[in-house]
Amino acid sequence: MAGLRVIIDLHAAPGGQTGVNHDDGTGFPLTFYVPRYRQLTVALWRALAVHYSNEGVILAYDLLNEPISPYSDEDYLNPRLEPLYREIVAAIRGVDTNHLVLLAGAQWSTSFAVFDRPFDANAAYSYHKFWAKPTRDAVQSYVNFSNRWKVPVVIGETGEYDDSWNAAFRGLNERFGIGWVFWPYKSLDTGTAVVSIPKPAGWDLIADAGSGDVKTLNPDSLPPRQEALTILNAYLGAAKFENGRVNGSYLNSLGLAAP
Repeated sequence: MAGLRVIIDLHAAPGGQTGVNHDDGTGFPLTFYVPRYRQLTVALWRALAVHYSNEGVILAYDLLNEPISPYSDEDYLNPRLEPLYREIVAAIRGVDTNHLVLLAGAQWSTSFAVFDRPFDANAAYSYHKFWAKPTRDAVQSYVNFSNRWKVPVVIGETGEYDDSWNAAFRGLNERFGIGWVFWPYKSLDTGTAVVSIPKPAGWDLIADAGSGDVKTLNPDSLPPRQEALTILNAYLGAAKFENGRVNGSYLNSLGLAAP
């Protein structure tokens, strides 16, 4: 056993919880607008909890990733986030009293203003933050929340910056007892990940096609199907661990040692 633990993260709730493409939704956080999607989200978490209730490898259930983007109707949606969490947690606790639940704030998981008094004894609160100045004001609101309610706080996503920032921001969070998750583990042609995937020849053709405006995209400008398939297969091969580059300095910035 490698000693790894797993956090189950609902990145795409039925209907979409963010209001943008993070959740493969329609552009609106329909999880909060359509009762059927809300019911499906609750039922999904209950089913997951039934399946994993006695699984010790599972560290926590992260109920919603980055709910309610800043581009949505915050005044309407923000008061509806914690009630949805309460409903999900009640469904989970009906079948699983073992596992920690993670409750992410609103607006890309940055705002804890949506939360009231904690309602579950086995919960932690999760914030996400990227590229912030690594000084106390970046974490003060989360520290205040933790101190007020005597609850644990974790930063569920951060990183994608240079090694010196990693070290400073990691140290800042650790100073206040905030656990951290830096990401991504593996990414394409970068030093800002544990493992860098070598970029296969022709990848820019795929990237350009993927980032094009579908409304004005000319099919004749796309790479031929067989060429695109060859490039994508080359990417799958490059993504294998043995073909990647371990970024030792990135690991060092997190207080870890490269093998």
